[in-house]
Amino acid sequence: MIYLDYQATTPLAPEALQAMLPGLESQHANPHSPHAPGRAAKAVVEAAREQIAALLPHGGTLSFTSGATEALNWAIKGSTGGIVTFATEHAAVLDTVEAEARKGRQVTVVPVESDGLPDLAAARAAIVPGTGLVAAMLVNNEIGVLHPVEEIARLARAAGALFLCDAVQGYGRVRIPEDCDLIAVSAHKIHGPKGVGGLWIREGVTLEPLMHGGGQEPAGRSGTLSPALCAGFGAAALLAKQRFGADHAHVQQLFRAALAHMGADWTLNGSLGERYHGNINIRRAGLDVARLISDLRDIAFSAGSACASGSGRPSHVLRAIGLSDAEAKSSIRLGFGRYTTEEELMTALTRITAAARAQKVAA
Repeated sequence: MIYLDYQATTPLAPEALQAMLPGLESQHANPHSPHAPGRAAKAVVEAAREQIAALLPHGGTLSFTSGATEALNWAIKGSTGGIVTFATEHAAVLDTVEAEARKGRQVTVVPVESDGLPDLAAARAAIVPGTGLVAAMLVNNEIGVLHPVEEIARLARAAGALFLCDAVQGYGRVRIPEDCDLIAVSAHKIHGPKGVGGLWIREGVTLEPLMHGGGQEPAGRSGTLSPALCAGFGAAALLAKQRFGADHAHVQQLFRAALAHMGADWTLNGSLGERYHGNINIRRAGLDVARLISDLRDIAFSAGSACASGSGRPSHVLRAIGLSDAEAKSSIRLGFGRYTTEEELMTALTRITAAARAQKVAA
């Protein structure tokens, strides 16, 4: 199997697995218990928190969550005032702000340009005094475009609003600006385990709790933590920090090789220059993506976000950049990273192109 779906999830790093094993095999204590095993479990959690925070801005605290969806929901629902966000955000943001709008909060969804970059003129017009929260992703999960979050954060700050950065696809791979007030991250996007994420909260920022209970985590998040999951997240973050330069160079080389390999029949979706290079979203006129995936069952790639797969609807991201339904439905996403070899990627691209051409001949 050639795995090219890194935006959906990444392979678990061996180092993360090793860090998790004690908590799964023998160290079963509750990290919120006061006895010695509980304190030892808490020490594991706090060590992981420090490892994860090393890739985040200074002046804040990370609260562990069950994942980025919970973190984003908490940041949005726990804040007050009007919300400004962007048309290509993840469903965890767009669906949550839609739910808040039904409760009476003012919500503005700013459009993006044809390259996937936010319309900054529209953003400046929307982010005005009285706005409570501005939410923007660092790297788009479908087309890999890098958003100008520093500029958006400055607009939020000037208006007196909080800035929430959905850093899920960029954490550990792209520098996160210092001007964020809230940052959502997830372990399984950086070779850590599924089921754990976090919300970084700047000092002085307060949020209403999303869930009520023991309030075990900083800022009042309730629920018993898994030291094993936290340890796996911490180990993955430490490895991402150590390999930051090498991982960056590796995906750049893979991206260059892929572009050189692609024929003129394929069109890149999203900005060529402002992007994370571990994502290639491409389209080919008339392509039957469902058939392509079925014909190439030993290559794992997707038609878009894993969160929206099976809906039958065109990607809201591709529609937001101006693609027709037909163009959106003829697009595929290839995601690769640390454990992808160039030989694997070239083999996959050759077979994908051949299968796409065979469709055209058969038609």
